[in-house]
Amino acid sequence: MRYATVMAEGQQFWGAMRGDDFAALSPDFPHWPSLRHVIAAGGLPSLQAAAQTAPISHAAGSFTYLPPIPAPEKIICVGVNFPDRNAEYKDGSDLPKYMSLFPRFARSFTGHGQSLIRPPENHTLDYEGEVAIVIGTGGRRIAAQDAYAHIAALTLANEGTIRDWVRHAKFNVTQGKNWDSSGALGPWIVPFSDAAQLDQASISTRVNGELRQHDHLARMMFPIRQQIAYISTFTTLVPGDIIITGTPTGAGARFDPPRYLVPGDVVEIEVPGIGTLRNTVEDEQC
Repeated sequence: MRYATVMAEGQQFWGAMRGDDFAALSPDFPHWPSLRHVIAAGGLPSLQAAAQTAPISHAAGSFTYLPPIPAPEKIICVGVNFPDRNAEYKDGSDLPKYMSLFPRFARSFTGHGQSLIRPPENHTLDYEGEVAIVIGTGGRRIAAQDAYAHIAALTLANEGTIRDWVRHAKFNVTQGKNWDSSGALGPWIVPFSDAAQLDQASISTRVNGELRQHDHLARMMFPIRQQIAYISTFTTLVPGDIIITGTPTGAGARFDPPRYLVPGDVVEIEVPGIGTLRNTVEDEQC
């Protein structure tokens, strides 16, 4: 089952996808204002029956996708997490001992089918296709062997980046990672129930139909179990938190010359069993 958050008729709804159509469930569960509240209450399993029988409320094309989890407390991203990605930096460094992390703000993401926004200040907008996990059961100092029990759902991320702005300081990349609507999350969440959903997953990114990124999550330098364990060592994870788990080699910055996104481009990120996140690119209207 796939659960989405959408905007239709000037209102925000959450509900289930039925093919390309949408069945609103939020009116029937007013005690859960959003999918984040559903997850915090452990309510995803109880939605299964309702999702299968609810009538279509909005046909395809009559609604707009939003990021599926509104207002997460934390969005934490893992950087340089595939071996070939580490090699892209050509600095001769060994595989790192610890993972690189940085925060993103919810406002920096838009939904499926919407445009990534290229700002006038800098045109080095780049794509990064990634799997994102949504925390269901919170915790602190979570053991790696227990980590999957803390995942509620999976979604996809285009962790769009203004490359020049990640070089504005010596150690941090936050500036280049948080431009409004520079990335995307969605289209929906898929409940997590089987380790194979991650352990056997592959991810692909296409720009205008051209395959730019492809790899298998099993090749991550820091597996998702380890990500949850490490992050929860220093901060308490809470339901609805999102961890964006790392992108394969092939981002536009690593071509010679770089191949940054321009208005009119179409970026598609696909993971079998989760779906395809598709976004266009346009310039910011100032």
